[in-house]
Amino acid sequence: MASSRKRPSADLAAALSRSLDTRVLQGARIAVALSGGVDSVVLLHLLKQRCGLRLSAIHVHHGLSPNADAWARFCRRVCRAWKVPLRISKVTVRKSGKGLEAAAREARYEAFKQLKVDVIALAHHLDDQAETVLMNLLRGAGARGASGMPARARLDGKWLLRPLLDAPREAIVAYARSHALPWVEDESNADEALTRNFVRRRLGPLIASRYPGWREALARAARHFSAADQEARLLVREFLASRGLRAPSEAKLVEMLKQLSSAGRRTLIEHDGMRLRVYRGKVALSRALPQREFTPVSWSGERRIPLPALGGELRFRAARGAGIDARTLGERPWSVRLRSGGERLQPDPRRPRRTLKNLFQETGVPAWERERLPLLYCGEDLVWVPGLGVDARYQAPARAAGWLPQFRRG
Repeated sequence: MASSRKRPSADLAAALSRSLDTRVLQGARIAVALSGGVDSVVLLHLLKQRCGLRLSAIHVHHGLSPNADAWARFCRRVCRAWKVPLRISKVTVRKSGKGLEAAAREARYEAFKQLKVDVIALAHHLDDQAETVLMNLLRGAGARGASGMPARARLDGKWLLRPLLDAPREAIVAYARSHALPWVEDESNADEALTRNFVRRRLGPLIASRYPGWREALARAARHFSAADQEARLLVREFLASRGLRAPSEAKLVEMLKQLSSAGRRTLIEHDGMRLRVYRGKVALSRALPQREFTPVSWSGERRIPLPALGGELRFRAARGAGIDARTLGERPWSVRLRSGGERLQPDPRRPRRTLKNLFQETGVPAWERERLPLLYCGEDLVWVPGLGVDARYQAPARAAGWLPQFRRG
C-alpha cells in the first residue's frame, strides 16, 4: 500500500498547515462547509485549533434525506460546544439532466455565494479527488475535467479552499477517532445507484487490488492536467491580448477552452466584437459582422468597389503579365456576386477546371468564409476568386497589361 495510507493521524494537522495559504487566511473571514460527516467535522476541528482565525461554519440543508433535520441539529450542537458561529441554509434542489448529485452541488454553491465571508473551506480529500478524476475520465472529459477539484478556486469573489485534498480518508477517520470526535453518517453513501458511491464501493477496491497507489497516481495526474489547463488559459489570454482584445471573464475563459478543445466545424466563440473559430488545428479570428443581404455589383474598370455588406472592398492594381487580361474588360458586363454552388475555376492552366469546394479545401480557405467572398464574373464566366486566383481563360499574357484584384476587409 502507498505510504500515505500509514501516516498517523497526528500528521493530519501538519498536512493542513502545509496546504493552507497564510496570505489568503490572514485577517480573512473563514466558513467551513459543515455537513456533519467525518470529513467536515475533522476540518472544522483542525481549523479551530489554529489561533487568530475568524472562523464560522455553514450547514446546507438540502432536504433530500429524512434525516436532514437531525443532521442540522447535530451541526448546531457541535458548533455550540466548540463556540463556532453556525449558519444553517435551507435550499431547494432542482433536479436537472446532470443528476441529483450535480443539482445538490449547484444548490450548495448558491448558498455559499450568499455568505458574507472571504474564504469557504471544503473538506474534500484524496479519495474524493481520485474518484472525481476517474469519473470525469470515464465520461470523456478533457483536460479541465481530468484536473479534478482545485485546491484553491474563486467563487463570486470568495476563495474556495480544499486543504485536505492530499489526505486519504482513513487518516481523517483515524484523526476523528483519536480525538473522540462525533459525526453522522449519510445513509445515501450506501446507494450504489449514485455514480460516486459505485466508484467508491466497487471500482475503488477492485483497482486497489492491482494498483494500491491508484488514488495518489490519479491525484498526481490531476495536478499535471491542471497545469496543462492553466497553460491553455494563459495562451488564450495572450492570444487575445496580442490582437488587442479584452481579457475574458473566468467563466467566459472556461467556456472558450471547452469549445476550443472540442472544436468542430460549427465551433463559434464571440468575444469583444470578434469571432474565434478553429480550422485545421489553428484559431482563426474574424470581425463579428451582421449578415447583411448582398446584391450583385457591376464593375466597369473602377479601381475600387466598396462592398459594405461583405465588410470590405474590392481593389484593382495595374500590373504587367499578371492578373486579369485588360483586353477582356470591354467584352461583356462584369459583376461581383456571391457563391451559389457548383462553381468551377481553372487557376492553373496545366490542371483541369475544378470545383470551388475542392480548391478551397486545397488552399485552406475556412468553410465559414467561403459563402461571403466576392466572386468576379465576366458575363456568366467565373473569372476570379479571392485566395484562388484568375481563371486561365482570362489571365494576362506575359508583358500584357493586366489588373490584379484584391479583397480587403475593413
